[in-house]
Amino acid sequence: MRRFFRNLGVLSSALLLAPTFIACNRQPSDNEKAGSEETVSVATEAYIYGFPLLIMDMTRKQTTNVDSAGPTRAPMGQLIRMRSYPTAEYRDVPGANTDTLYTMVWLDVSKEPWIFSIPAMGDRYYMMPMLDAWTNVFQSPGTRTTGGKAQKYAITGPGWSGTLPQDLTEYKSPTGLVWILGRIYCTGTPQDYAKVHALQDKFSVVPLRSYGKPYTPSPAQVDAGLDMKTPIPAQVQALSLTDFFIYLAKLWKTNPPTAQDAPMVARMAKIGLIPGQDFDANKLSAYDKEALNPVPKSGLMKMLKRVQEQQPTNGWLIFGSDVGHWGTDYLLRATTAWLGPGWNLPADAVYPLSKKDANGNDFNGADDKYELRFAKGQFPPVKGFWSVTMYDENNFLAANSLNRYTLSQRDKFVSNHDGSVDLYLQSDSPGKSNEANWLPAPKGKFGVMLRLYWPKETPPSILDGTWKPPAISER
Repeated sequence: MRRFFRNLGVLSSALLLAPTFIACNRQPSDNEKAGSEETVSVATEAYIYGFPLLIMDMTRKQTTNVDSAGPTRAPMGQLIRMRSYPTAEYRDVPGANTDTLYTMVWLDVSKEPWIFSIPAMGDRYYMMPMLDAWTNVFQSPGTRTTGGKAQKYAITGPGWSGTLPQDLTEYKSPTGLVWILGRIYCTGTPQDYAKVHALQDKFSVVPLRSYGKPYTPSPAQVDAGLDMKTPIPAQVQALSLTDFFIYLAKLWKTNPPTAQDAPMVARMAKIGLIPGQDFDANKLSAYDKEALNPVPKSGLMKMLKRVQEQQPTNGWLIFGSDVGHWGTDYLLRATTAWLGPGWNLPADAVYPLSKKDANGNDFNGADDKYELRFAKGQFPPVKGFWSVTMYDENNFLAANSLNRYTLSQRDKFVSNHDGSVDLYLQSDSPGKSNEANWLPAPKGKFGVMLRLYWPKETPPSILDGTWKPPAISER
């Protein structure tokens, strides 16, 4: 996916920790103090642990809260077929790309398997990563892994057992919630749009009970009171810790922890968070409840610090091999969900992120001009495609007069005499002769994402560090 930083400076100021304890009627005993310190520590870990689960479910709610399928939203169990690249008006998910047409669906496989059918894709590049509720990619059919032939998958939930038709391949999801976040490469021309639309229309998804039969989705229920505008991370951050844990416990019932989570599950039981059970805040002492007030801010500050501690490469942040398969690195998992859910496996895509120039200063289109120079023959090494995308400070596509959000390998660039190519990142035109290389920036802070889809495995490769993205420097 595809994700970038929000205004971390503003967030850092907003998340200054409040005092841990407030006035009480009596002084706590030493045992109470020690117990509360342990409770705060466990609660903070639990907040970080559960954060991606709430991000995913709230994203699901917001993108499925409609009565019929459309190009950007659709009810549960119905395909979203995006028919054109996102524009600056698109605000459903941060970090959207303008290289592919999204084809995606949210499924509830907690009670019944769903059948997902992919048509013959030929040599058209595509990928259909399947994410569980914790943002792990548990399967990733596509050009890299399964090729261009037609395929049919039965996606089954945890604990499901039964007999499937022989023409289906089973993919078992660790959780009841599944997000298929598919992408199909498109050049963006009317002719290529039409070709991709024809492929999108051949994808299908039906519950197992309707496989091989006529199927009409049940009428969707729209929640008129659901907040459809506030960004999902802000909605999660606004929850009180009690409401957060109540929500987490509810989601846990159909999205269970894994075996490797056992030590963390045991720790969370100390504060009454137990898989399969509702959370009862009344079991905490009054002193503990007071002590827990700062926990959400503390958890978010740890995520912020995790980003700030990431060592850049030529000014770019490149998250490591654990992306998409987070294991027990709960802080990294939470941090990337906070930046925006839907990260791919590195073998499928790598997303270097940058919001600072080569000197460590924030990008600012109001004051400065920048360039990204690729030496001759040193464009990003990929088997799929590469692109550079401009975002505003909130990680949404940056509006501009050209409606140009991306430069990529499909563009025809103006080269320098030595064969190198300079890409210009600035708010004003670099001159008519250089506009082919111009990626318009907003007049304010911004961020840049470099996408490498299906990066090459052999050197030079971003996967082993033998290829590194060049620094963005001030002109």
